[in-house]
Amino acid sequence: MTKKLFPTYDICNLNTEKNSNELFSVDRFRGYVDSNPHLQEVHSHNYYHLVYFTEGSGEHLIDFEKFDAKSGTMYFMKPGQVHQWYFKEEYDGFVVNFSDNFLDWIGINSSLLQQFKFLQSILVQDHVVEISKYLRESVANAFEEMIIENQQNNQFSNLKIGFYLINMLIDIDRSLKSSNHNTNDYQSLLLNNFQALIEQNFKTKKLPKEYAELLYITPNHLNALCKDVLGTSAGELIRSRIVLEAKRLLVNKEVSVTEIAYLLNFQDASYFVKFFKKYTNFTPEQFRKQYYS
Repeated sequence: MTKKLFPTYDICNLNTEKNSNELFSVDRFRGYVDSNPHLQEVHSHNYYHLVYFTEGSGEHLIDFEKFDAKSGTMYFMKPGQVHQWYFKEEYDGFVVNFSDNFLDWIGINSSLLQQFKFLQSILVQDHVVEISKYLRESVANAFEEMIIENQQNNQFSNLKIGFYLINMLIDIDRSLKSSNHNTNDYQSLLLNNFQALIEQNFKTKKLPKEYAELLYITPNHLNALCKDVLGTSAGELIRSRIVLEAKRLLVNKEVSVTEIAYLLNFQDASYFVKFFKKYTNFTPEQFRKQYYS
């Protein structure tokens, strides 16, 4: 397949303070952006990318959806997501990039990351979190400690960095769950597994009943759970992931609509065009023209 138009970066492509194995980097956000001007263009990463915005304003485009960039907000991006920054004034904050291999390397099972909704959800809005006021100081301190340890680079620095990182993620996760008492552990696990299955199978499995079978529950149970907790149907979650992948592919002008229909396992191009227009109000070509305009 032809090369994607937007670049995909590894940690080794960044001008920042990286660890010795280049599995982790941390920096203050303004210096990070100034040192990596290419990151203000549309791009994706093959690592986890966390930005805590502490000063200034602007917009953040994540998977073709716009969000305000404002103080006290953290943006959690998982590998493969497409994004771009727009700044309206002076800005600052902190940024951490890490591979899941970083956690495995220091002895923390990277499967732990699957527990955090803000890292794994297929709903883009879940990746944008306004940090509670009582947590903001400790979150900023965690970033500062990671910067200090990364600069020391001694025997236990990476282990301590992992501690500060996971501790911060747990605190944020707890603060979010404390404001949502309607979801129990079983429901959370089921939804996490459902979204993970969508990520693995959305090109070939497009019906809720196919996922319900994999989860050993009924389609009605799955749909009711999605509506109760997420406010959307199971089918809508599946379709939104297909639409997102179509948008990512449409960014590349060299890939035809017919090729994209084939890659997403549609019966033919005309059916794909109807599907895309139904859920975006644009034909694939209209979306492509709007994106480049």
